[in-house]
This record gives sequence, structure tokens and C-alpha cells, in this order.
Amino acid sequence: MSVISCRNLWKVFGESAHTDLSRALQSGEADYASLVEQGCLPAVCDVSLDIARAEMLVIMGLSGSGKSTLLRCLSRLLDASSGDVVVDGQNLGELDKKGLIDLRRNKMGMVFQNFALLPNRTVLENVSFPLQMRGQDRHTRRARALEVIELVGLAGREDYFPRELSGGQQQRVGIARSLAIEPDIWFLDEPFSALDPLIRRDMQDEFLRLQEMLGKTIVFITHDFDEALRLADRIAIMKDGAVEQIDTPDRIVLQPATEYVARFTEHVERARVVHAGTLAEPMAASVAQGDTVLETATIHSLARRLVNDTREHYVVVDEAGKAVGQLARSAALDVLLGSEGGAA
Repeated sequence: MSVISCRNLWKVFGESAHTDLSRALQSGEADYASLVEQGCLPAVCDVSLDIARAEMLVIMGLSGSGKSTLLRCLSRLLDASSGDVVVDGQNLGELDKKGLIDLRRNKMGMVFQNFALLPNRTVLENVSFPLQMRGQDRHTRRARALEVIELVGLAGREDYFPRELSGGQQQRVGIARSLAIEPDIWFLDEPFSALDPLIRRDMQDEFLRLQEMLGKTIVFITHDFDEALRLADRIAIMKDGAVEQIDTPDRIVLQPATEYVARFTEHVERARVVHAGTLAEPMAASVAQGDTVLETATIHSLARRLVNDTREHYVVVDEAGKAVGQLARSAALDVLLGSEGGAA
């Protein structure tokens, strides 16, 4: 079941944007180019997507592609020009101010690339601030703040001020503050972009650990394709306000839907992204049951076996050891080494 659904979502800026978009939609001629010709700035163009519970959807694209505007429409930080966003069965466009505030306070957490910490408040006070706004008593909010501070690895720094923390630690405070309200849905807009590469990698590790523990529904914005590949259950790639492709990292790398998407994937080492399960085919009776590989194994992790072993097929199994298909060695080698007729 989808936690977040949007249908035919548009966000267009400009003095007569509403009128121009309405006219274009009625005539069936609404697209990015025609709206630009009319003096509008289309930021989100006819986007429809569904996000499942506990899924991490990473939205990416170049600057100006519309990814941050889409996130703000999904959380109704911005009102859409047209279309619907439904969160846990509630149409955001139909909520009044009180209903929207309640939804955000109780179901949504948000983290942005500028940490937006309160400089004159300690780590503990920053993290407990949204709980204070919710009206929780001091003892309850302190206990919850200490819990999430420990969760993000900042135990012992409760009384530090933001200026006394590194960039990575400040980001952890922002994440802890967002987690303090125990959101079901988490919106993150390029949260690691201001960090040094090593700290960024550490924060990705921490984020993956938290997601494994907490199972949140996450919409994560990034312009870094390597980051998207590492974090995402699915990736949505945007251009000119529209979603060019939305799919698993494996399939985006193996089967880019457009030339634009292919440009994102051309320098990716496919063997590190593609999993055995993605290449699995229906089982043939002739495949020996003992020759197994895990469906979650990357082709890179199987490289030595693929090169040295001459058998033609392997049984692909899930974590419980149940067969889910067969992997052709030739197909895996094409991913690992490049097909004979194409590039690696």
C-alpha cells in the first residue's frame, strides 16, 4: 500500500501561471516548452508516482530539474498548481491549516542541507525543540531527546552548542531533531551536500543504519548519483520538472529509459550496482540445485567465481535459501566485463 501518492502534479511559477496552466491543461497542450513560451516557469510537470511504506525513494537531477520543488509539494510546503498529493489516505490539498500542522507534527520529519540549528541552544535543546512546540512536558521531551541523540551517535555532547560541533555532528543534530517526533515519513533535501567526502560517507553509513533500525518512508533528494545508488530502493530522475525514469538502481543502470538517464549512468561501474536477483531468469530443470548465489549479491562480489568457474548457470536463492530463478554466467560476465559488442 502506498503511503504517498501524487497524480498529475504541476507546480508552475509566474504572474499568470495559474491561468496559463489551466488553459494549457484544458486544451491538452500543457508541457514544459509551451509554458516557458508563455512566460511561466514550470518546476514540476505532470508528475505521478507512488511511494510504499518503508521505501526510500531518492529523487535526483541537475540543478533546476525540479527535485526540491517536488519534495516541497509532496509535503505541502508549497501548494501545487494542479494535481493531487495523498498522504496516508489524506489529500493534502483538502487539509486546512490546523490539519496540515497536525500532519506535519505527528507524521512528517524534514531535514534540509542548511542545518537550521538554533545557535544559542544546546544539542539537547535543539533536538527537544519540536517536542516543546508540540506541548510535551520537560521531562518527557528531555528523555526522548536523549534517546535520539544516542541513536545518532552524539551521546556525551548534549550540552554542546552548534558552534562547538563539526559539520557532520551538526548534521546529526538535524537528523536527531527530525527523528525526535518519531515521524512515519521523512523528507530530506540534500542533507549531506555541505559535508566533506569522508564525513559524507560516514553519514550515509549512519543513515543506512538508522533506516534498517527504524524502517521510515523516506523521500531523499540528491544530485550525487553514487549517493543515490548507495541509498535508494528506487530512484526517480528528473529533467525540466518531469520524471524521466523511476525504477530500482539496478534497472536504471541496465536499462536507462532515455538518453538523459543514460548520461547519469555512463560512468557507473555496473557490476557494483547490479545484483544477481536482477539478472535471474526462470529456473530450468537442468540447473544443479547445489550451485547457488544469493539474489542480493552484486555481480562484483561474484567476480572471481564467475571468471574461474566454467558452469553455465547458478541457482539464485533468497535469504531463506529458496530458489527464485537462475543466473546465466554469460549475462553476469557481460555486466562484469562488458558485452562483446558494446562498452563496459
